[in-house]
Parts: sequence; structure tokens; C-alpha cells
Amino acid sequence: MSIDFSALQSAPRLLIEADLQPLQGARFQPTGFPDLGAAVYDGPNGNRLLLVESAQSMANRLETVCWNSVADDWVEPLKNLPLVKVVDKQGKPLTNTVLEAHRLNSPYILEGKDTSVFDMLKKELADMDEGAVDIRKLAAVVLKYDCNALLHGIFLAKSQLAGGRLRLPRVLSAFIEAEDVNLAQSGGVKNDHVNPSGDTAKGFGNVPYSRDDYTAPKITAYFNIDLAQIRGFGLGQNVEQLLISLALYKIRRFLDEGLRLRTACDLEVRQLTLTRPKSWMLPECADLESALPGLIEKTGQENRFAEPRVTVVRWEKGAEKKKKAEDGSEAEE
Repeated sequence: MSIDFSALQSAPRLLIEADLQPLQGARFQPTGFPDLGAAVYDGPNGNRLLLVESAQSMANRLETVCWNSVADDWVEPLKNLPLVKVVDKQGKPLTNTVLEAHRLNSPYILEGKDTSVFDMLKKELADMDEGAVDIRKLAAVVLKYDCNALLHGIFLAKSQLAGGRLRLPRVLSAFIEAEDVNLAQSGGVKNDHVNPSGDTAKGFGNVPYSRDDYTAPKITAYFNIDLAQIRGFGLGQNVEQLLISLALYKIRRFLDEGLRLRTACDLEVRQLTLTRPKSWMLPECADLESALPGLIEKTGQENRFAEPRVTVVRWEKGAEKKKKAEDGSEAEE
């Protein structure tokens, strides 16, 4: 079935909600923060809310479902999308812009001895060293080398690149929230049958522990696709449809295959709802898998992708940057 995008041409946002529940039992383990633990907060009505998965983590999960780690390539419907691959000194795969947290701004791409990508970006974005950042040109360059970053945002925080001002906010954002949560406390013991009284600091001995899971009558995954921002890139209808389809494909794949967030947090979808615009019909995953190869090919025919599509950079640690010494003078690290 072909996808009709006409109803989205003037809509500012595409909003989707997925009603979730634990796959087994009633408890689930939320994301935890080192200095905070579980993020519990008060809702506008005084109800207890819990952040199950943050926007940052969701971005990484939506990217991961697009990558075939065994083949070291995009999953089948996304093949031929551009990206940057990082290899080690022996030429073995190390990482890439799909898996790197900061995408094209990864230190493995821009901070090594191989400066080919950095030099390429500096050359293509040179006319933005002074004056306002040309968002359309920045988007065109990012699309060329790292299409995925257009959806998840990028910040080229390098002073040599327009003074570190080159950034694009997220087009696709998501988070998971639980309402009216209750604490489900439990615990256990790590047993050492050889020496139960051993030095626990070194990993020996029996170690009792407690843990906090939660229950909730309502767990919701929220997805927001900024259609106005996609149109603002000014990259044409084929690119707009490609980015929308890619974002929807990520969401569908995540809901189908990526909901085992942690060992004790395995969720499933009870209901999927398109909340805005309500007049549009959300495509099935099979429809998106059918449409994406053609949209990738059309965008490629417009010469909007780098050729070859895979840009390779070799990672070898570069020279350490200078930092200020305690006495205020410049010193080598």
C-alpha cells in the first residue's frame, strides 16, 4: 500500500502514543540515574509519575533497531542510507554514526589522527564561520553524510566549525512515562558458597541487597515527529517523505522488537494511537518497509547523498589537546 502524505503537509507535529504493559507480571524496572535513582515526580494533578525511559535513551534505542550488528550494516529496508563508519588501525569495524551517541560529532570521527571527515565538514560549512547559521545548508550537509542525525539532532561542538554554533534539535523525540506509580520493593542475596564471609569489597562473600521496582495502571510511550522542522530544512518533498517514513519505521520497529528495556523491564503494546493529526492513518511496518527503498533511491537520484554512501574514517588517537595548567599557563596533557 502506498503512503499518502498529503494530510501532513500543513500539520506542525505528528504525535503518537503507545499504551504499554509489563509482558509478564505487574512490576517493571525504570531507568535509574547515578545521583538520583528512579525519577519520580509529581504530576499536574498531584499524582505520582515516573520516568520509565528518558528522551536521550529513547533516541539511542530508536537508532539501535535500525542496525544489523552481525552484517555491520543498516537493516534491509534502510540499506544505502549514508553514514560514517569508523575502523581501527587494522581496518576492523569499530563504531559508526548510527551507534555513536553524538553521531557525526563522535570523538572517534572528529578527534583522531584521520582528519578527513573533520576537514570535509570544515570545507563544506566554511561560509558559516561568521554570521547566522544557515540551517538549510547545515541540514543538507548532515543529510549527505549522516542522514540519521537529521532525525535525532546534532551539535557540532567544535570551535573550528563555525565557532561551535552548528546544531540541529531533535525532529524525532520520545519518552516513556508511568502514572500513579507504586513502589514494589524486593531483594535477594548474592551467595558465595565457597566463602560466605569473604571480602565483599573484592567480590567475595554473601551480599544481601534490596531493589526498587514499580507498578502502575498506566504506562505510555510518547513519540513526537516535528513535521514543521522537517519542512524547514527546505530539502524537497522526497527528503521530507523519507525522513517521515524513517521516523515512523523506527517507532514501529521499536514497539515491535525493542521493548525489553532492561532485564526487569520487558513491555508490550496494548494499544497504539495517533493523536495528531487524527485524520491520518498510521502506516503499518510492512508499508514503511515497502516505501523506504524507493524513497532512498529517489533522494539519491537528487544527488543529496555522499558517494559512496559509506564514508570511512580510521580511528587512531590524535594529539592531546592543550589545557590550562594550574598556574594559568598553557600545558600539554
